[in-house]
Order: sequence, then structure tokens, then C-alpha cells
Amino acid sequence: MSYPKELRENTRIDEKTHPVQIFRNRSHQKQPGDLILYLHWHEHFEIIVMQQGSGIFHIDSESYEAHPGDVLFIPAGALHVGYSLCEGDISFLAIVFNSSLFQNWMHDSMHTKYVLPYLEGHVQLPVKPTQVDPSCADHYYLLEQANAEFTAKQPGYQLMVKSQLHMLLTLLSRKFLPQQLPEQATNQYVQNRERFKSLIEYIEASFADKQTVVDAAKRMNLNVHHFCKMFKKLTGRTFIDYVNVCRVNEAERLLLAGHLTITEIAGMVGCDNSNYFTKMYKKYKSVAPSQVRKLQAETTKIPLSEPIA
Repeated sequence: MSYPKELRENTRIDEKTHPVQIFRNRSHQKQPGDLILYLHWHEHFEIIVMQQGSGIFHIDSESYEAHPGDVLFIPAGALHVGYSLCEGDISFLAIVFNSSLFQNWMHDSMHTKYVLPYLEGHVQLPVKPTQVDPSCADHYYLLEQANAEFTAKQPGYQLMVKSQLHMLLTLLSRKFLPQQLPEQATNQYVQNRERFKSLIEYIEASFADKQTVVDAAKRMNLNVHHFCKMFKKLTGRTFIDYVNVCRVNEAERLLLAGHLTITEIAGMVGCDNSNYFTKMYKKYKSVAPSQVRKLQAETTKIPLSEPIA
């Protein structure tokens, strides 16, 4: 899958008056380290429900393993990315909703006290609540019910999904809100997260240019050591790895388009040496670009644009 040109995702919400969507993410025959959720952020809240396989998700500088039954709560605006931890198929639900889903309850004093602080970002739920309190798992059946309602789409399902999400937030608030004070809600990484968003957007837009760790660190006004540490925490990859992944993902798209030679594609993604490009592509995709081109030619039954190595 190619990365988007911009990190900010314009999440699809089918009903603007009922801003909640449930996506079913499935990845087949993955290997440990393979991408299962591209790096992005959005203005919506997100709940990941792991169903099959296992993965590791990097969410605002912290990493969280997820196995079947695990649930992760991603705050609005957080950078997040996911990689496989296993061989085989992986599937998980991504429940995405906007805080305006509950706007009709703004005048309810109990809603204001227990749920609104989380929706407004004054405090945040633990990303993986069961790490703090294992009994949180007792409430995750509400997510299963919400998914069932959303899938069946019986009359009034919107009210059911909305009510189940609100009940879950209220139950979790009971556990965590008493220990959370507004002044503790400011995360030390929030400012860095916002700064790194602009850097990664720059990388996504100009990955074909020469990209060095030193230049990137200067751009962030950080020393190289601290920059590398923060970048790895935010993305789950080293800076060079991330640039190379952007390059091979774009190269894959161009290879499948079938109009350019491998040498031309190498130059377009910032690799002047086609041999180096082939090695890099094979490292990240486990297949040589010539094999991708050959398979594409066999599938579409068009003449090859260059000899197969």
C-alpha cells in the first residue's frame, strides 16, 4: 500500500449527522514487521479492536502490542501506525467517531462531568486501558454490540451504536477520571507531535530528494541523537527506513502502472543507481522490481518495456 501524500487522513464518514464509522481492516499473509496500518492522523477519535493475528501500534511516541481481544483507544490528532507481529492473516476493527456524535448531550450535567472531558481533550483515556486495570475488558462487549448493530443496520441502529459507545466511555470514566486532573492532561509529546507532523508531510511530498538525518534534525532544531530517538518513537521506524519505505511504495505504484522502465522509476524515487534501487526494493518488498514488472506484464498481457533480469 502506498502512503498518502499528506499525513492528515480525510476519514470517510457516511452519515454527517451521525459521525461514526466502523472499518474492517484485513491483511493477508503478513510477515513480522510488515505494515498493517499506514502512518497518519485525523481529527476523529479511534478505537482499534484486534480480532485476528497480532500487531504493534505506535501511538504518539509509545508502542502497544495488540492480540485478539485487545482494544486500543487513539485520541484525536494522534499520529499512529501499525506493523505485524506475526506470520499470516491479520484483522482488526477501527471504530472512528467525532466528538460531535454526542453534541445533543452537551447540556446534560452528567455527560459534562464524566464524558465531555475526554471528548474535549482535557484528559485522555489510557491507550490500552487493560494495562492499567484488567477489569476494563469486562466492558468491551459493548464494542462487539456496536459493530453488530452497525453491520446489520436495522432501523434505529444509529441510536444503538451511539448509546453503546457512550456507555463504554462512561464506564471507563468511572475507573480513570477520579485519578486524572486537568493539569495532568498535557502530554509532554504533544508539542513534538505537531512539529513532527510537518516534517513527515515534507518527507511524503519530497522523498525523491536527498534526505539526510542531519538535515532533518536541523529542520526540527534538535540534535541528531534526540531527533532519531523521537522519530523512532513516533513512527516505529528509523528516519532512513521511513524515507526508503516511502520510496519503494511509490516505486511499487509506478511499477504496477506499467509505463516506465525500472531505471526510470529508480530515478523518479531518488535512486540514481538502479542496482542499489533493486537491492532496496527487494529488502522492503521481498521481491525484485523485475519480478513485479514480469508479473504485471503476464497479468495484463502487454509487451515488456525492458528485458527481465
